[in-house]
Amino acid sequence: MTRPALRIGPLAIAGNVFLAPMTGVTDRPFRRLVRRFGCAMVYSEMIASQQMIRAHKETLRMSGDCADEAPMGVQLAGCDPAVMAEAARMNEERGAVLIDINMGCPVKKVVNTMAGSALMRDEDHAVRIIDAVVKAVKVPVTLKMRMGWDHDSLNSPRLAKRSEDAGVQLITVHGRTRQMLYNGTADWAFIRKVKDAVNVPVVGNGDVTEPEHASALLRLSGADGVMIGRGAFGKPWLPAQIQTYLDSGAGAAAPSLAERRDILLDHYESLLVYYGRDQGVRIARKHLAWSAHGIAGANLFRAAVNTESDPEKVKAMIARLFDGDIPLQEAA
Repeated sequence: MTRPALRIGPLAIAGNVFLAPMTGVTDRPFRRLVRRFGCAMVYSEMIASQQMIRAHKETLRMSGDCADEAPMGVQLAGCDPAVMAEAARMNEERGAVLIDINMGCPVKKVVNTMAGSALMRDEDHAVRIIDAVVKAVKVPVTLKMRMGWDHDSLNSPRLAKRSEDAGVQLITVHGRTRQMLYNGTADWAFIRKVKDAVNVPVVGNGDVTEPEHASALLRLSGADGVMIGRGAFGKPWLPAQIQTYLDSGAGAAAPSLAERRDILLDHYESLLVYYGRDQGVRIARKHLAWSAHGIAGANLFRAAVNTESDPEKVKAMIARLFDGDIPLQEAA
């Protein structure tokens, strides 16, 4: 089945399944792995705009060399229109094909700075930020938000329309309120209210962990695309697998255990190279835990790798886990 490109202003994306921007997850090694499987669009981790302006080393690392990963979007969080505009300009210069404004992050340390989903409580200020960013860059500006702050203030359709009027060219909606955090169930049907309110493309997000979920989200919401977040933890092939399912109606087989072993070993090595040995070992642990899910011996494996600092020993544990020949107590 031939699917037209999803257009974000002048930008044509060759698919409608995106990898969500996720702090501590969508770093360069993970983005490259997901793209290798065929995901159409990836994003940086959420970047604090103020730190970007200060050229904080870790913040610059989070955005990476955008041109080298095109098409790649950079997501910015912040509450100061001028600072957000300057951070957007910096990332446009680094090769970002679009700038995404975060108005959906629910975590307390972000909300307490009046950024993330807290901006949904002040639509006028949210629009001032959007207006400043749109005027600062030539690339498309997009917006990610939630249904609203809570179920008494489900204002995303209204804010979406105001955002479109201010120049936003795509809107992603996570089907939860801020107060839900990541609890409960994402309301895919509610996203249709946002879709009906605007003319720009709308992408749905939340609880998509299987190809069939993506199909159901698109049917219930009328959205133009789907964004995969936590469902990709330990399954970097999932966005491309979902794209295949949406395009053909046929399920794509997940990698075999042997293939998953090799994928994880490759990812582990790339983390060591990117972050350096000591930091890479620590950062990799969450990816190892997610990747081991559902495999016999996973609990023992997680306990073992979480206390092991020698990467060669960790690689041996990975191989033994996926090969099914591991007395994991000895691997600790």
